Amino acid sequence: MSGADRAPAPSRADRLAELLRERDLDALLVTNLVNLRYLTGFTGTNGLALVRADGERAFLTDFRYLDQAEAQVPGEFERIRGKESLLEDAAPRLTGRVGFDDEHMTVKAHERLGAHVGEDVTLVAAGGLVEELRAVKEPGEVVRIARAAKIVDEALRALAEAGLTGRTERAVAISLERDLRERGAEGPSFPIIVAGGAHGALPHAGLRDEPIPADALVIVDLGAIVEGSCSDCTRTFATGALDGEPAEVYALVLAAQERALEAVRPGAGVVEVDAVAREAIADGGHGERFGHGLGHGVGLEIHERPRLSPRGEGTLAAGNVVTVEPGVYVSGAFGVRIEDLVVVREEGPEVLSRFPKALVTVE
Repeated sequence: MSGADRAPAPSRADRLAELLRERDLDALLVTNLVNLRYLTGFTGTNGLALVRADGERAFLTDFRYLDQAEAQVPGEFERIRGKESLLEDAAPRLTGRVGFDDEHMTVKAHERLGAHVGEDVTLVAAGGLVEELRAVKEPGEVVRIARAAKIVDEALRALAEAGLTGRTERAVAISLERDLRERGAEGPSFPIIVAGGAHGALPHAGLRDEPIPADALVIVDLGAIVEGSCSDCTRTFATGALDGEPAEVYALVLAAQERALEAVRPGAGVVEVDAVAREAIADGGHGERFGHGLGHGVGLEIHERPRLSPRGEGTLAAGNVVTVEPGVYVSGAFGVRIEDLVVVREEGPEVLSRFPKALVTVE
């Protein structure tokens, strides 16, 4: 078949409409701004999309964003000027079984919407439909995430050359954020973590103005944003000679992380992948010190579906982008976390994080 004869690929709105038909919904109101960006490309702060199973698509925004919507929202959506209360503008266009995003819509907004729809409208909780689409990345999304991961790799290399000992955690984080931006990132994808010595035993440690000690482990967790897409990577550095236990725990976490990477494949249960690392760490005598999930999806948000955890649901699919980040946290002493960003592929995991995982000493 020639290129001219080949049918165009379905748009994201087309694929969402197919999900609506599968769920016996006539339409979906998309109000969450991240989901709205995914579906329409709109990056403003007030917008709403209506996607009907029968093909109708409408995008509403207020006067402030009309030109922006004209530039960003594709022509398959009818662009409508509304007021600042877009739910009231959308209400007359609703008929039948209409899904709303119960994961994000407030009770107050739901009540306001219900007060303006017709008697023939049934509002149905339908949160997660757009997120289901977002979980499987398109090639262009993977390219952007990979670019964000590369920027982090470069920032970590620069950090290894600049050194850690004697610098405060806050100063290191500030320099890392500046470095990410200078390398082309829109900014960090979450507040950067730099945690030295005993402070590293806090998985989400806040920044301190304390100098990073010598002969200690230092957890550095950061990500970048490129064209809206996030990355996420953690490396644990040494600032000098280590005694037996920290070195042994580092080796244990590294082995668990690499075993879990091998389990990342389409069809693998997220609970089972988590269990690979969890069992390895438990066998090493530190099971009670690995208290968080193995990983999470990454995309337009830093935490997306799927969730690799004992409480996760479902299986991995080709095109998922997930973190694999086991950790061991010894209260009052040190912490170790090693995290890669990974694309799930049929042929095996594609690791986007390229900075070395063997213990790097940075004085």
